Order: sequence, then structure tokens, then C-alpha cells
Amino acid sequence: MDISNKNLISIEGANITVIGLGRSGESAARLGKTLGANILISDGSSDSDVIERAKKLSSKGINVETGGHSKKIYDADLCVISPGVKQDATIVNETKANGIPIVSEIEFASWFTYGAIIAITGSNGKTTSVSLLEEMCKTKGFSPALAGNVGTAFSDIVLKDLEAKPSHRVYILEISSFQMEHIVHFKPFISVFLNITPDHLDRYSGMDAYIQAKMNMIQNQDQRDHIVYNYDDPVLNTKFEGVLPQTHGFSILGERETIFTMNATKIYDEKHATLIHLDQLALPGRHNLANSLAAATAAKILGVPNSRIAQTMSTFVGVEHRLERVLDVNGVTYYNDSKATNVDAVKVALDSFNSAIHLILGGKDKGGKFSQLLPHAQNKVKEIVAYGQASEKISAALRDAVKLEQVSSLQEAVEVCHLRAEPGDIVLLSPGCASFDQFTNFEERGEVFKSLVKEMVPQ
Repeated sequence: MDISNKNLISIEGANITVIGLGRSGESAARLGKTLGANILISDGSSDSDVIERAKKLSSKGINVETGGHSKKIYDADLCVISPGVKQDATIVNETKANGIPIVSEIEFASWFTYGAIIAITGSNGKTTSVSLLEEMCKTKGFSPALAGNVGTAFSDIVLKDLEAKPSHRVYILEISSFQMEHIVHFKPFISVFLNITPDHLDRYSGMDAYIQAKMNMIQNQDQRDHIVYNYDDPVLNTKFEGVLPQTHGFSILGERETIFTMNATKIYDEKHATLIHLDQLALPGRHNLANSLAAATAAKILGVPNSRIAQTMSTFVGVEHRLERVLDVNGVTYYNDSKATNVDAVKVALDSFNSAIHLILGGKDKGGKFSQLLPHAQNKVKEIVAYGQASEKISAALRDAVKLEQVSSLQEAVEVCHLRAEPGDIVLLSPGCASFDQFTNFEERGEVFKSLVKEMVPQ
């Protein structure tokens, strides 16, 4: 199948294999079926979620196989691959050897829409930033749709839009490095880069490979498009010299020219008109100042009025599983930061508090260096409770410098913190690891944490 020209791509009657029966795979299969393709979706797992999705797709006339991949997957004109499948996986190599083009679900969905795409990536802060931007765009002349890594697959939104045909559609996509690994035509109107710190080093050969996957996001942009990036990030601040798209920085240090500038008391625009005073911002933490400036810059490029941008910044209180305040129990405040799946996200969480912290770390190791937490933990962290597959590595890195206890489960970790925390302390779940050793995803981990905390409240 020739996919070299987006405008000439037709999938009607084509045989398409979709690898992976997660949310994005299911949505890509339904989109392809609706557009007339013959779909086979294949998943190596046979867990309950996969089986449930398989039943739904089978009922719609889509061929499904679970519990392994048969040779049928290579009888295809195109392969749409799950972001969970590594680039060097055997199934990827064999697909290429059979001459079958491979694309990501994000790429696939982008073929069937011409709405403006604002793609936001970064090691940390993506979900907060896309959510802020979506809220800013909920104003006259815009019809924002949030999708991508944030939970709703891009294919799902595109499929609905093929029927509804909304006007003034703006797609706001949270983008992970995994989703940019098989890109051909994907072309954002605005690409936003929040930060680059070590992450997913269990998947990539090193930082250069991880960064390159992120940078694939701009490979099709031209001079009519825009890049928004963090001037304060040491990796990003030299990455976009000489590129075709128009570039715009944001900064909380205020050392370079930006669309919105921050000083000690306020944020103001290029005409020095006050956008908002810092004491009016609803989101706490310096990292959220950067997220807010990134979203505001993208919104301004789109033409969102300053009044709407300021209103959003003064009322938006955050999203679930990102420094989410859960409860006060006997004077101890519990925070759910389950989305903190790497060490740098934990640093940000620790820097957001001044109170004594009981820190819960653990899960599936992603190759992070836990010793980097020490400068952020000193004189602040009372105790670390490490659990799960990474607990031994966490203990080895930190036990000589911080009081630390190892346990096997998140439930045990919460129980230990509950017993030891005193009024005025904080119990912070900021795992610094993936969730996959004990949970399906970070959302499930966060929900379990909140349930465990609520069980401790006296009835």
C-alpha cells in the first residue's frame, strides 16, 4: 500500500492489521472498519480488558485474535501499531520484512481530518497543559477536542467528527514519545515542548533516542506552523535553531523575549498589559507556572482572547492524579500524584511542599536514578516507603541518606504512613515508576490509593 501522499490515501477494501487491543487499537480498528477497510486486530494478551474489547469488536464484524499473534497479521496492506509495542520487537521487524508499512494510531487518525492539531509533549506536565489549553479554547469561535495519551484515542474523536462535522474544530493532543515512533504525515499546526528529562530509558537505548522520538513531532511542519518550547529547559533551548516553523519560547525566568512574560508579581503580554497577577493563579507550584505559560502561548497563537486565558488560569485547579489533594485524616494531608512515573516528576512534587513528607515510591522501574531525589528530599522527607518491583533499587539508592522502609504493596505503604504520620505532615504518593507491576495503569494506581486513604477515615 502506497502511503507516501496523504491526499491520495484510500483504505476502502484494504487489509489492515491493528496490533494491540488497548484504547488506541480499539479506536483505530473501529475507524478503519467505518472507512471500509478489512480489519484484523491482534493482541498477545488475553486479560479481561482485552477479552471485553475483543467481544465488542467481534460484534461489529471486526476480526479479532487474542492470546498471541498468528501469521494472519502479515496478510496486510498496512499495520497500525500500539504505542506499547517496542520499535525493535520481533513483530515490528517481521512486518517490515514483509514490506508492510507501519504507522502509529495518531498518524492513522490524522489522515482523515484537516482540523488544526495542537500537539503537546514533554517528560512531565503534559496532561495539565493540554487540559489548561482545552479549557482556554472553550470560547467563541473554537470547538476543542482533547485526545491522545490523555485517555481518549485520537481515532475515536476523528470517527465521531466524520459524522458530526463540527465547525472550528481544534484537536488538542497529549503526545508521548511512543506515539511519535511511526510517523509519516502527522503535522501539528502548533507543537508544544514542555521539558525533556530522562524517562523511558527502559525502552530507548539512551537519551538521544528518547529525544529524537519526541522531535519526530515537528518533522512535517513548515513555515505556516508554530513551535512553542521551554526556554528554561537545557535540552530544548538549542533544539529549534534554523527550523522552518515559527518558534515561540516561554519562560518562568523571564530572561528572553516571549509572548507572555512573568515577573515577581504578575504575568504580562507583549504590550505590557497585565494578563493575571500570580496570587490569582489557581494551580500551585513553579512547574505549573511553566505549564500555564505554555498553554497560554499556544492559546494566544490560536487567537484566544487574553480575558479567556486569564479566566482559565484563575479557576483551573488541576487534574486527577497530578498532585491531587485527597483528604485530611487526623491533621495529615494525603496527596495522589500517581501520574509521577519518573524521577523528575517526583522532584517537582517534593519542591511543591514545605511540610514534612512521608513519600511513597515504587512500581515498575523505568531506569531512573533515584539518588537524584536526595537534594530535593533533604530536610523535608521524614521517611520513604518503597514498594513493588523497584523497591530494592530505591532502597539501595536512598537508604543511607533517608529513613526508608521496604514493603511489598501499595496498601502496606499507605498503612505504614498512616501509623507514622503526625498532624501537619503530608503523605505523598509520587511513585517515580510505571504502574505495571501491580496495576493496569497510573489511573488505577491513583484510584486504589484514594480508596485506601478514604478507608482510614473514622466512620
